Amino acid sequence: MSEPVTALQGASFDGFARVREIGPLGMITLRAKAGTKGLDKAVKAALGLALPAPRRMVWEGPAGTGRGIGWMGPDEFLLVLPHADLPAALAALEAGLQGSHYLAVDVSDARCVFRIEGETADQVLRKLMPVDFDRLEPGELRRSRAAQVPAAIWAGEGGYTLVAFRSVAGYVMGLLSHSAQPGSELN
Repeated sequence: MSEPVTALQGASFDGFARVREIGPLGMITLRAKAGTKGLDKAVKAALGLALPAPRRMVWEGPAGTGRGIGWMGPDEFLLVLPHADLPAALAALEAGLQGSHYLAVDVSDARCVFRIEGETADQVLRKLMPVDFDRLEPGELRRSRAAQVPAAIWAGEGGYTLVAFRSVAGYVMGLLSHSAQPGSELN
């Protein structure tokens, strides 16, 4: 079995904020309506975490490390975990949701993940996303867009995490790097 690699092999940029690609991370898209029989127990067995409230991201430890689950919509959750733990998590979901209507898919290789860090990290994203960052709370997950591509973000531990499709990883890194250029801070 080959080792997982990130789209940009750990690219980074240091400007007025630090931008870096992180990973590889394990990611599972879980589609199931809240209240689906066995959903709570299956997620608990797969991650050791409870289902999050709407628009929230819940972490096992400090935000962005270890295992997490985010509410992506009324019937969609994003599970984040160490890449090596994917097979066990998928098996736990299958066992816990057997007989229920659901879909659990490994989307790890279809996503890119970036960290934007520093005291002015929000300024990098304010230029790119139609999000009210003054009201974005730690642990809140927001689906939006970065320039012209779909993206999800959450705040925590000194910065933001941004998830997008792997096919646009180079474009997103270019957007983030350009937006973090020294001298382009928002005043």
